[in-house]
Amino acid sequence: MQIDIPEIKAELEAAFARYERALVGNDVETLDALFLDAPTTIRYGAGENLYGYAEIQAFRAGRSPAGLARALERTVITTYGRDFGTASTLFRRDGAPGRVGRQMQSWVRTPAGWRIVAAHVSVIADPDPGR
Repeated sequence: MQIDIPEIKAELEAAFARYERALVGNDVETLDALFLDAPTTIRYGAGENLYGYAEIQAFRAGRSPAGLARALERTVITTYGRDFGTASTLFRRDGAPGRVGRQMQSWVRTPAGWRIVAAHVSVIADPDPGR
């Protein structure tokens, strides 16, 4: 297995960038499209545990569009072979000083393109408050 085949990594970086634009713009249709429509898809959020695509879709539909802007830090995207990869990033929001968010996603290539099959989002006290 090859790690970070350049053209495959570029594809996943583009999918992750599309996800980020959709997230901060509250583009629910694109967010829904980027998660695999399957009962095995999981998203652990900052305040919710979502099992299956239907729960994730319902969460997105009911989420407030306020306060979604964020700045990313230390984003690491890694591909394994041609059909699997991970995206990990830290994020900060102006409305949450002294806190840092952490996001990890597992992505798989499908016939329709790259899709998230598992995600975890958490927010903790900033371990480096001097930043």
